[in-house]
Amino acid sequence: MSRAGLPSRVTVVEVGPRDGLQNERALVTRDAKVAFVEALADAGLPVIEMVAFVNPARVPQMADAAGVATAVRQKPGIRYSALVPNLRGLDAARAAGLTEVAIFAAASDTFSLRNINQSVEQSLTQYAEVVAQATGSGLRVRGYLSTSFGCPFEGDVPVTRVVELTERLLAMGVFEVAVSDTIGVATPGQVTDVVSALGARVPVSALALHLHDTRGTALANVYAGLQAGVATIDSAAGGLGGCPFAPGAAGNLATEDLIYMLDGLGIETGVDITKVVAASRLIAGALDHALPSRYLLAAKSAVG
Repeated sequence: MSRAGLPSRVTVVEVGPRDGLQNERALVTRDAKVAFVEALADAGLPVIEMVAFVNPARVPQMADAAGVATAVRQKPGIRYSALVPNLRGLDAARAAGLTEVAIFAAASDTFSLRNINQSVEQSLTQYAEVVAQATGSGLRVRGYLSTSFGCPFEGDVPVTRVVELTERLLAMGVFEVAVSDTIGVATPGQVTDVVSALGARVPVSALALHLHDTRGTALANVYAGLQAGVATIDSAAGGLGGCPFAPGAAGNLATEDLIYMLDGLGIETGVDITKVVAASRLIAGALDHALPSRYLLAAKSAVG
């Protein structure tokens, strides 16, 4: 039984294969990526963002996105998705047989220009067309709103800006907005304030939190989000990640660390933490560094 005031169940969105791997220096083979995705599915992760259909010159790790997406043996009941920045990416996702995609907007113009070479307004114009075509052909679209808690180039981001853009994304037709701490600057009090401001204008059920652990506050921020009613949390197995266009951004919140906390709170996820550890160890063998997940390190010590 979960604690009073907290959700009884949380949906964990696994972003390791996409957001986690996109910034890795060592190029990971298609077979290793496919095995990683299938291991995550075996662990019971209900949503897995597998790939991004982006310009391979900017994100070389995603050059084999179509091959990965088509090679994965999809398990019934699991949602598989891909990041798509434009109509070309949407077409590639549809050709790969995906039924869910994600768009990636920003709350600050400088980050948006560095990331996708468009201002926020320009990106929203393009995304409106992507969402219209996607939903018109039966695909669900998720929206990210990066730099919602701070920008590496502009600093503080007004809460009113985050609320405005979240409303616009939902009005556009996305089913959910992942309010994102792209560089890991958020604090629990800030999460409470942002979610409360959002909850006054949009359904909290349409919100997710996407957190990075740059300053070690990701789990505390999750707890603040749970208290505010958020029941969808993004994470990456092993703590993979970091944004290639956000200087200094550390890895995503580690899936193992998140599941360990949620299990301890009596919150259901349907995820087997032991199998997540196995998936993380599998992909770690393809990388040139250790993974930062605290639970993963503790499990290794216990075994060793």
